[in-house]
Amino acid sequence: MARAVKAAGYPMVLNVVLHRHNIDQIDDIIALCAELGADAVELANCQLYGWAQLNRAGLLPSREQLDAAEATTARWRKRLAARGQDMRLLFVVPDYYAERPKACMGGWGSIFMTVAPDGAVLPCHSARILPMTFPTVRKQSLKTIWYQSAAFNRYRGEDWMPSPCRDCDERHKDFGGCRCQAYLLTGDASATDPVCDLSPDHHLIEAAREEAAQDQRSVHELTLRNVRESRVFCRE
Repeated sequence: MARAVKAAGYPMVLNVVLHRHNIDQIDDIIALCAELGADAVELANCQLYGWAQLNRAGLLPSREQLDAAEATTARWRKRLAARGQDMRLLFVVPDYYAERPKACMGGWGSIFMTVAPDGAVLPCHSARILPMTFPTVRKQSLKTIWYQSAAFNRYRGEDWMPSPCRDCDERHKDFGGCRCQAYLLTGDASATDPVCDLSPDHHLIEAAREEAAQDQRSVHELTLRNVRESRVFCRE
């Protein structure tokens, strides 16, 4: 399919979702994208919402894995430049390894809305996990929903923000972070996104990172044991 796209003269952007079980293959992944002639590649580490949050232990890479993947991506950027191959590589870090939250969806109810198949109108893809009632196009116009609905106005502006967001110089950039992430981690959708190192709940992110590091050591030990056992089996 990729070759057919390029043969037809279309630009091609490939999006690769990374997680702890495939991030160590990033060298081969980028090589394949280069071979296919991709114009741009988004190496998007899995963000932990919905089922991904429930399966966090199996998806969140360790800091060691993440650093190695970023280094590999940097080497590929130099290699591609030396070849004269114009393939842009974007590496998206998991929220759990950032020290400041992202401006989720450009800010709640600022630039984005999605209409679900049942007519519900949401300010982000994951908003239905929140303990809120969302308006529907079956009963209201999109204009009314955008400007007047309680859901779309709930986290607009700064009045809703708790401390430390309320007094932070970066509140105009990150808008307090992700409401879904705050709710998933703290049970409070109005809380400061725990990804922020100023959040009183940042310890939850640090615990997740340590859990990923411990799991990675366990995976490494298991891999070594499997290798040793397979060598014994082969000799036998």
